[in-house]
Amino acid sequence: MLYRLKHIIETGAFGVCSWLGEKMGIASKRVRLFFVYVTFLALGSPIIIYMILAFWVNIKNYMRDKINPLRDL
Repeated sequence: MLYRLKHIIETGAFGVCSWLGEKMGIASKRVRLFFVYVTFLALGSPIIIYMILAFWVNIKNYMRDKINPLRDL
C-alpha cells in the first residue's frame, strides 16, 4: 500500500525531478531532496521554479505527442 502510494506521488508530481535527474545524470531522489531543502531555506520561492519546470515538461511532452506522425499507426 505505501509502496503504491509512493509510486503514485513520485510519478504523478509532474515528473520534474525525474526529468531533471535524467538530464543531469543524478538520482531523482537527490533532486527532490534539493528542492525540499532549498524551499525551506528560501522560504518557498523554489516552488515557483518547480511549477515553471512542470509546465515546461508537460508542454514538451504534449508537443512531442502532437508532432509524432507515427503515433496514429
